[in-house]
Amino acid sequence: MAGQDFAGQVVLVTGASTGLGRAIAVETASRGAAVLVINYASSAEEARETARQVEALGAEAVLAQGDVSKDSDCAAIAAATARFGRLDALFNNAGVTTFANNHADLDAVSAEDFLRIYGVNVVGAYQMIRAARTLLEAAPAPGAVVNTASIAGVMGVGSSVPYAASKGALITLTISLARALAPNIRVNAICPGFIDTPWFGRGVAPDRLDRLRASVAAATPLKVASTAEDIAGAAVFLASPAARHITGETLLADAGTHLGYAAMAMR
Repeated sequence: MAGQDFAGQVVLVTGASTGLGRAIAVETASRGAAVLVINYASSAEEARETARQVEALGAEAVLAQGDVSKDSDCAAIAAATARFGRLDALFNNAGVTTFANNHADLDAVSAEDFLRIYGVNVVGAYQMIRAARTLLEAAPAPGAVVNTASIAGVMGVGSSVPYAASKGALITLTISLARALAPNIRVNAICPGFIDTPWFGRGVAPDRLDRLRASVAAATPLKVASTAEDIAGAAVFLASPAARHITGETLLADAGTHLGYAAMAMR
């Protein structure tokens, strides 16, 4: 427990209706955040549940619907935050994929798949940072951006080739903007491995999901299949005062999955 290290802060989480986004919102609220701006693209009912959970912890919840691949929506999400006069932490968590696990099947994905995935996972993160830049610079301490990348972007594995490529691009984006926006904004990335959320379940038949959890746990050095709550603490750390001297970093939070692969030049 990190106490109240987010006391009084304004926090924006994209893709916060379920999964890791919700867990990040709840974690920051539990640590004293005053305002949680909860972005969602289409899952209004789930976003309202996230709002209910953060309000139960004493934070004000602001729902901000929008597709981050659209620049005008990013501007509207930032505008929903602007009345608070600043933004202490932006979590770029919204993400999409196409499930095409056989990377050798080059016909399984299309140019449209690449464009849609890059539009949300890479361009969306860029547009949100641009839209929120002035608010992040208005924070008393350097504003913090945490991009949800993936171990897929480091190792070239995962749900599909365009997804892995997009997360690799997001890691590079993180480094570029950490350099460009210093010293007023810190930019870091979190790289989860498997997270047991409904997002992963969409690509797996129900009868296979339990076997997948067991195989993931068996394959990781820590012998666990991570939950959203397991990863949220690592993501929130990068936005916390404890990480105030960290920028341009990519934190692997994959229960050690990467240890079974060759040394990673992208790290």
